[in-house]
Amino acid sequence: MDTVASPAPDSNEFDAPPSVLIVDDSVVARAVMARAIDGGGEFIVAGAVANADAAQDFLSRHRVDVIILDIEMPGIDGLTALPDLIAAGQGARVLIVSSACGDGAATTVQALALGAADTLVKPEVGAFAGRFGEVLNHKISRLIDNDEIVVPRTPAAAVAPGDDFDIVAIGASTGGIHALSLLLRSLPLDFRLPILITQHLPESFMPYFAAQVAVLANRPCEVAEDHARIRPGRILIAPGRAHMRCVSMGDGAAVRLSTTPAPSGCLPSVDPMFDSVAATYGDRALGVVLSGMGRDGALGAASLAAAGGSIVIQDRASSVIWGMPGAVAAGGIADAILPPDEIGQLIARRRRPC
Repeated sequence: MDTVASPAPDSNEFDAPPSVLIVDDSVVARAVMARAIDGGGEFIVAGAVANADAAQDFLSRHRVDVIILDIEMPGIDGLTALPDLIAAGQGARVLIVSSACGDGAATTVQALALGAADTLVKPEVGAFAGRFGEVLNHKISRLIDNDEIVVPRTPAAAVAPGDDFDIVAIGASTGGIHALSLLLRSLPLDFRLPILITQHLPESFMPYFAAQVAVLANRPCEVAEDHARIRPGRILIAPGRAHMRCVSMGDGAAVRLSTTPAPSGCLPSVDPMFDSVAATYGDRALGVVLSGMGRDGALGAASLAAAGGSIVIQDRASSVIWGMPGAVAAGGIADAILPPDEIGQLIARRRRPC
């Protein structure tokens, strides 16, 4: 039986606590998660329903800030329902909580590519005790407190990026996989410039992530190995165990992997990638910063801009978390601020023929 708490006040009412909708076919899981969320004191559970159809009905009548969604449910499974629930949620962030999201699971990358904001492994029914409730509330908090308050000094698309670039380097974190999928789908099949991607993901997820990117971009994509050559028409992804840097080889460029600590503390980090792209390609490089928490990429973007390269960032409205792009915007070095699909269109329009 579906359980529905008193609905959260609509957004036009003052000081309403952030609200959560739980979608899970397990009565026990719904009860445990609701108790953990309500007990934390920061959020309220606006509703708890057993399937995607009930969630759609609930969202047609109530607004929430976060949707917790299971994957394995009778009827419409969570992955199938995800795009429709995102649309029905009208800006609500979707947190996948499922036993299918284990270490290295393909389901995790699929969910993130479809627009989920984050994932969390759901323990077995008898193992809900311990830190699960604490981690759940932390995940929700990160999705709600998602903007570092920054004021862009560069209006959206105020400056046209240079059209004389030979490489595209992309950095992303939370929310970045979905943004990346939109960007890559906007590139034409004849786009031949090499693409480097640093996405914050554990190492175990990288092989499937690379395979997913290859399908989205319709071009070869590999997890970077040390000394791998940077070639036209190919995508290289930073491995989860190291930063991806590029170096000049006289007749081209290659990747060097590094584990030297980055200022952001991330591994892999966007900053070393941008720094090395600036040193290797200078004003012939285009850097892109997509949705993500924190400031990783801001220092490297400044180096790239100082070398004459161009910087394009994802806009606030389309970002799950505007920390990384917002930090670049605050530095006044963004040449354009756009949604991901428009970033792809911009890259395609201004690419340099190979």
